[in-house]
Amino acid sequence: MASYTTQMDAARKGIVTPQMETVARKENIRIEDLMERMARGTVIIPANKNHTNLDAEAVGEGMRIKINVNLGISKDCSDVDPELAKVQAALDLKAEAIMDLSCYGKTQEFRQKLVKMSPAMVGTVPIYDAVGFYDKNLQDITVDEFFEVVQRHVEDGVDFLTIHCGLNKHTAEKVKSAKRLTNIVSRGGSLLFTWMEINNAENPFYEHFDRLLDICEEYDVTLSLGDGCRPGCLHDATDACQVEELITLGELTKRAWERNVQVMIEGPGHMAMGEIAGNMMMEKRLCHGAPFYVLGPIVTDVAPGYDHITSAIGGAIAGMSGADFLCYVTPAEHLRLPTLEDMKEGIIATRIAAHAADIAKGYPGARDWDDKMSKARAALDWEGMFNIAMDPVRPREFRESSKPEHEDSCSMCGKMCAVRNMNRVLEGKDIQLDD
Repeated sequence: MASYTTQMDAARKGIVTPQMETVARKENIRIEDLMERMARGTVIIPANKNHTNLDAEAVGEGMRIKINVNLGISKDCSDVDPELAKVQAALDLKAEAIMDLSCYGKTQEFRQKLVKMSPAMVGTVPIYDAVGFYDKNLQDITVDEFFEVVQRHVEDGVDFLTIHCGLNKHTAEKVKSAKRLTNIVSRGGSLLFTWMEINNAENPFYEHFDRLLDICEEYDVTLSLGDGCRPGCLHDATDACQVEELITLGELTKRAWERNVQVMIEGPGHMAMGEIAGNMMMEKRLCHGAPFYVLGPIVTDVAPGYDHITSAIGGAIAGMSGADFLCYVTPAEHLRLPTLEDMKEGIIATRIAAHAADIAKGYPGARDWDDKMSKARAALDWEGMFNIAMDPVRPREFRESSKPEHEDSCSMCGKMCAVRNMNRVLEGKDIQLDD
């Protein structure tokens, strides 16, 4: 029986993996077409060999847009159980990925429980974990210790790692001279920048990139090449820092592909709507078609408390323009750790954006869901509408909170309901609008 190291290696060798079979069925795509895109690197299936209960998903060219949910424990919110409840809620709301951003406390316990309970793909950012794990000052963490944390994460079964490999010394100089309004807003990027500045050293994940590839190849872990210089405000979007880092990520992508390591690229961030399409095209060109994973983009800076909306606007445009993977943003973004309700709001907003983008880009079958809803609306089939809805709970609550006089209408229009009256007149029935 032929052997392979990673999903990309298998695709290049013509080996059909169980994960490919799952994806081909979900995406309704010929497995030969899927493998051809995987061999080129334009489609990935993040699937750590130790994540045994994974229900595989693909990200990339021609695939349905996927969404990611961020959660995890921190010093201010270190209780594992409430975060695990959020994990279950995210899975119930059909998130395709869970990203553990834990940075304090029982991080390994949480991560191991997350992987065990999650059929969705799981991602982490190892540098967040390093400071708490070693309980020492950031500048005192050694290169070997950074890589030891990476090793622990992949052994625990995470499917993709966000590592800010492109923020090297050259790009760091751009940051210092750029006069950005918000400097570096990436937590991982800022930690690495600080470590590099204090130690007058190169980014260890850039300098020792081959060591990172060794680990990823062994466990078949996908590299999510982080955007340490993503813009944190409209003013800083598409500047030299962001573009310089993206060029470096494109170079690292080729090196990873030479080792059959799967890659996706992380992207902005905050930017005006008019810049989004250009940024999507730029990433695809500079990073050779690698899948693009975006946070938002958030299209205005003045709506704290509502950034799930600003993000959904940007996410829909980004998805329509080439983004493959949307990270959710909650109403609590920039303000606090999200609650369970914040998380739900963020997931639904991001799912709306992803689905709207799938429709716009012509993903096969995307409109079928909407057509089913339209037929239920035309028939005034309220129960059907609730069952078809992305979130069946809220529309049912709204209707039950304001009962209409006539069951075939709503309390907004009553007897003037356009659908009700059109149905009746086309059936040759009488219409009486007066009481």
